[in-house]
Amino acid sequence: MNTFDIFIAYIAWKGNGKTRPVLVLEQQGDVIYVFTITTQYENKSEYVRARYFKIIDWQQAGLNSPSYIDTNTIRDLPYAAINGRMPIGKLTAADEQRLIEFIGQ
Repeated sequence: MNTFDIFIAYIAWKGNGKTRPVLVLEQQGDVIYVFTITTQYENKSEYVRARYFKIIDWQQAGLNSPSYIDTNTIRDLPYAAINGRMPIGKLTAADEQRLIEFIGQ
């Protein structure tokens, strides 16, 4: 598992949850830190959209449709949530660089 790999994981919140793509930021022991990836953009508030990073090379990243990285929240997942699964893809070098610049703004 490497930084910028994309996996499918179950993300839980307030008694609910959803299986979705996630972007690996870092692994520390049994914890993996990720951003979630979404296709939902238009129906979000301006505040939220300003923190959504558009993946230009979404097909090369292994995604099925145009997608955005939600940089609003870094989520922590147990290693077991991804352990044994293969990544569906990885950000291209161009999108990696753009994301680093986007986060550094």
